[in-house]
Amino acid sequence: MFVIGERINGMFDDARNAIVARNQGVIQDLALRQIRGGADALDINVGPAKGKPVDNMIWLIETVQQATDCPLAIDTPKFEVMKEALAACKNPTIINSTKATEEGLEKYIPLAVETGSRLIALTIDQSGVPSNVDNRILMGATIVAKAMEGGLDLRNLFIDTVILPVNVAPRQPAAVMEAIRQLKVVSSPPPQFVLGLSNVSQGCRERHLINRIYLAMAIGAGLDASIMDSMDEELMAAAITADLLLEKQIYCDDYISAYMSSK
Repeated sequence: MFVIGERINGMFDDARNAIVARNQGVIQDLALRQIRGGADALDINVGPAKGKPVDNMIWLIETVQQATDCPLAIDTPKFEVMKEALAACKNPTIINSTKATEEGLEKYIPLAVETGSRLIALTIDQSGVPSNVDNRILMGATIVAKAMEGGLDLRNLFIDTVILPVNVAPRQPAAVMEAIRQLKVVSSPPPQFVLGLSNVSQGCRERHLINRIYLAMAIGAGLDASIMDSMDEELMAAAITADLLLEKQIYCDDYISAYMSSK
């Protein structure tokens, strides 16, 4: 499981306040704690913090890069911000993200190829998030075809089949997993699959429990990566255990510690 730490995001109070105050210590502490927790990459998102988005994003990137050479997932819906952010990156990069629209794919695929970045593409089009498995598969297949046409190595492509909160869309968790299963056979090699895990429990009472169980189920369905809180020890333990039971890790009695020490 490739883990992208979600906590350097202006949606969270501590990160937003640190961005506004230009408090490097808070951001660097978040970066290092997520890496110690098992993150393989760090999501960088200015969120609703006050100030100019480009300035905030570049400050975040430079602050994190002073503390670690961990890959950075640049998370912004604005193409111009993305371009300037990638130019400021010394660490390996992931573009997060584009929608499955012709306009989006035609801009972001060449940018990923040019910058040597991985790309996250969402199964969302002009109509929004698909309500069923078939439309997710259609969008996923479109993303794969456009990536191949544009010269993007499919091993550098993540498809996000977009999970919605289970309390408002109870059929979606199963639809997302089935879409992953079916899209796994669309190409060889297949793209990677990623989810913004915490969305499944948004607004729910038992958020931590729902996140843990759904993560394990999605890994079983073929999920390769997750944007999630790597500082949540129980959540990370669920991911590591799911990998173990799917023969992606070798068993030993202290397999969680063994996994973490190999990072």
